Amino acid sequence: MPTTRRRHAITETPPVQAALDELRRELGSDRVELGELVILGAGAKLAMLRAGREDGAVLRRRLADRVRRRTTRVDRRAADQVRASGWARR
Repeated sequence: MPTTRRRHAITETPPVQAALDELRRELGSDRVELGELVILGAGAKLAMLRAGREDGAVLRRRLADRVRRRTTRVDRRAADQVRASGWARR
């Protein structure tokens, strides 16, 4: 059927087949609504990505608070050396 929407093909590789077979057994049917799975999977992936970003933001805020309170232990000589010579990996 003609459409202006994108079409997708999914190959049932072994891990995909295993996941779908488990779902089929639970449903008691060979028919699986792939569109629904894509929507659910995209939502789950977004939640994971956003949670990861939020975790990073929390850690950055904590570090910024420690720096502002001056409770971060700093090796001033090492900081001056980095400032003078720049970052370098050994």
